[in-house]
Amino acid sequence: MYTLEQLRGFVAVAEERSFGKAAIRLRMTQPPLSRQIQRLERAIGFEVFVRTSRSVALTPAGRIFLDEARRVLHQADAAPLLARRVARGTAGQIRIGFTAVAALNIFGDWIRRIHQQLPDIDVVLTEMMTSSQIEALLASEIDVGIIRGVPRSNLLDARLIHAEALVVAVPERHPLTAFTRPPTLNEIADHDVVTYGPAPARYFHELVISTFHNAGAVPNYVQYVSQVHSLLVLVDAGIGIALLPRSAARLGPPNVRFLDVAGMPEDHVELHCSWRADSDNPTLPAVLAVLDEITGSSGSVDHANRLGEVAARCTELRESASG
Repeated sequence: MYTLEQLRGFVAVAEERSFGKAAIRLRMTQPPLSRQIQRLERAIGFEVFVRTSRSVALTPAGRIFLDEARRVLHQADAAPLLARRVARGTAGQIRIGFTAVAALNIFGDWIRRIHQQLPDIDVVLTEMMTSSQIEALLASEIDVGIIRGVPRSNLLDARLIHAEALVVAVPERHPLTAFTRPPTLNEIADHDVVTYGPAPARYFHELVISTFHNAGAVPNYVQYVSQVHSLLVLVDAGIGIALLPRSAARLGPPNVRFLDVAGMPEDHVELHCSWRADSDNPTLPAVLAVLDEITGSSGSVDHANRLGEVAARCTELRESASG
């Protein structure tokens, strides 16, 4: 087999058209260089040069081999550099899951900055619901998830990256649009409500139910769906009204109005970034650092406290239902 040193000697002679000049370029004497080329020709099975007393010219096969030799040398030189970037986390691949509404907040800016600041990282994006993202994270099928709520697993770390209020989506000319002030939750509950289903959209299902419950409101839920797009279609069709995150207004059909809700906290709906605590993907710290630049936060969620809050809320809802 030929060596990289033989290939470098061959390329130097081919470019200089002289063994003497090539030897000077390689900082060696001419006889060892000539022996390198001879060993190379024996290894590949054909002559690469036509030698005369005054010049050196490439054979037809040598011209083809020159392009390949340059390519091999370029790859050999680039391999350690790429490996060092991978080791530093500035090159490689990151697989990110996200929800449709999450993409309307800081997600786009985050992805743009990754491409700008970490161009050697290949970003693979997959749209999926929160429950599917958590399953994919636990199975190591994605590296990062942009999810609603805190993941209920100690295997996952999470970071709060965005919070917003719930608003109510109503059809054009709905009675609530005549209000000169934001409607209360009790006033909203006087109308049919469409909301998220408990299995596919557990976070929003529990959030909407607990929000009405804590206000002492008892709405009439007429339809359950899994996606915000579907909720907006039902609102547009006049099936009911819906509580949605404020960012969903960007997706609204032209005949749907979005109204603030009286007393609604601005941080009521949470968006988290989550990843496996034991992830060995070297790109993860660099990608999260870019996200920190946008959100100004680098702390993980306190799982014990947040999981306790979730458990307490679910217990309250169950007791209310049984009562």
